[in-house]
This record gives sequence, C-alpha cells and structure tokens, in this order.
Amino acid sequence: MGCVSTAATVHGRQVLSIVPSAFTEKNLIRKTCEKELKVATMHERLLKMMEFGDAFIALPGGFSTLEELFQIVSWAQLNIHQKPIGVLNVNGFFNGLFSFLDHSVEQKFIT
Repeated sequence: MGCVSTAATVHGRQVLSIVPSAFTEKNLIRKTCEKELKVATMHERLLKMMEFGDAFIALPGGFSTLEELFQIVSWAQLNIHQKPIGVLNVNGFFNGLFSFLDHSVEQKFIT
C-alpha cells in the first residue's frame, strides 16, 4: 500500500492512512502520506475506511486484506453502503479466490 499511497500523493490526490495500533507497535507500517489516523483495532480501521473512503480496492495481500474485502462486500449486500468495490488482480493473484466464489455461486451459497 505504501507504493500506492505515495503515487497518489505525488499526483495530487489526498490520502488518509488509517493505521491500527498493532501495526505501529510491530513496525509494520511506514509513513507514506501526510494524513495518518491511528485506531485501536482492525474493526475500527474498517469503520473509518467506510466513513472516509469513496471506494474500496483490494490489492494482493494476506488475511487482513481478505477479511476487509469480504466485510465490505457483505456490507454492500446488506445495503449498508453503495460504494464501488474493486479487486486489482495483479498477475492472477486472485484467480483462485474468484474460482472459489464462482463455485460458491454455483452451489447457491452466495448470490
């Protein structure tokens, strides 16, 4: 995310970094934008992303990325928000996930 926030800032876009305290305590984050909001938990991070974000884009990542993506999709299905959601499928990173979701639709577990 650091590269994305740096590129957006360089091109004149506003970027707000919402950082859970666990990330800063373990030095998992580097400062890449001027505005930073520290929150206590990942859930609080997601709520702030909902409050301040115009859209959601998932980039290749780990468990936190998947958790946030599925939470945002669930909230969209429940009409909690109508913000755009995108997945940047770099080098087919999410192909396996898309196959799983297609299978889940075929089995009528999700619509």
